[in-house]
Amino acid sequence: MPVKNRFAELLPEITAWRRDFHENPELLYEVHRTAGKVAELLRSFGVDEVTEGVGRTGVVGVIKGRSDSAGRVIGLRADMDALPINEITGLDYASKTPGVMHACGHDGHTAMLLGAARYLAETRNFDGTAVVIFQPAEEGGGGGLAMIEDGLVDRWGIQEFYGMHNMPGYPTGSFAIREGAMMAAADQFDIVVTGKGGHAAKPHETIDTTLVSAQIIVALQSIVSRNIDPLKNAVISVCVVQTDSTAHNVIPQVVKLKGTARSLDADVRDQLEEGITRVAENIALAFGAKAEVDYQRGYPVTMNHPEATIHAAEVARGVAGDVDMDMMPMMGGEDFSYMLNERPGAYIFVGNGDTAMVHHPAYNFDDNAIPAGSSWYAGMVEARMPVLA
Repeated sequence: MPVKNRFAELLPEITAWRRDFHENPELLYEVHRTAGKVAELLRSFGVDEVTEGVGRTGVVGVIKGRSDSAGRVIGLRADMDALPINEITGLDYASKTPGVMHACGHDGHTAMLLGAARYLAETRNFDGTAVVIFQPAEEGGGGGLAMIEDGLVDRWGIQEFYGMHNMPGYPTGSFAIREGAMMAAADQFDIVVTGKGGHAAKPHETIDTTLVSAQIIVALQSIVSRNIDPLKNAVISVCVVQTDSTAHNVIPQVVKLKGTARSLDADVRDQLEEGITRVAENIALAFGAKAEVDYQRGYPVTMNHPEATIHAAEVARGVAGDVDMDMMPMMGGEDFSYMLNERPGAYIFVGNGDTAMVHHPAYNFDDNAIPAGSSWYAGMVEARMPVLA
């Protein structure tokens, strides 16, 4: 099952959709234009059922196969939202919205799934039901969870989920996947350090919150290096340090720290939460200050199910030849994890070539990956629900 000829024919049209989405990016749940165009296109393809407003602004399309029997129900998901980044690509179709761009390729994911939906609606070469899912707010908004809570699984009876993301650095149109933990749980924390402010020339009369915060930042790294099993993965990054003073000669009363904690294992996740709280509070106490920690759990680990991983790799192999089954897990987060927590399924990467990395202002989705990506989406439906002779 190589790249389907139909997608070579449709490539200029799918590319036009993708570039339109790129030119008109939208954030989080405010993807009204994008979702509206997706719904309009699905209806024009003859998709049997199109539902808007799922999980606030998500779109769900239902494509029925040849048989009247119930059959299997396969969910295919793409994300629609962009990022709050100023684009510097200089492309003819660069973002027209200041401060917002498709820096993660969700425009490509949406276009590829639309292409697959058009093909599946045309051919109906499967016995069952394909549910195409266009999700808002993947970039930190938990749109996958919102769609689950809005009844995605039960309303459409989805039995398996499959999703895809582009990956710079892999040859365009190639595929990579692994069984088990694919992407990390993504948590965040806020630490408020309160001491005693004062004049920088008289530090002995203060409780220096900048010194305390610096000690906390350094000590947090000891959790990964000295508390976590070295054969397991964890990341703690403090990304924001903010004081209540902007003067050169004032020791601030309050310092706020913000950061993220990443893990691929439930026990490690618990260790990170406990460790960050323990270290911050006790180091502050040792200096006579106070630290308040607010640890917020975000996206769970994206966990590929064993059998579904095999199915996804087989289809990818048919499209592109060899598939990298030994890729290392990544510490980025992905809210497709919520769908995989509900039903078996798998998440796969499609190569985006030698481009800037995702979340970079010079990133651009490689349209040459479209035939492979659309073929994989459609191929999952045909492979998992074959028409019986």
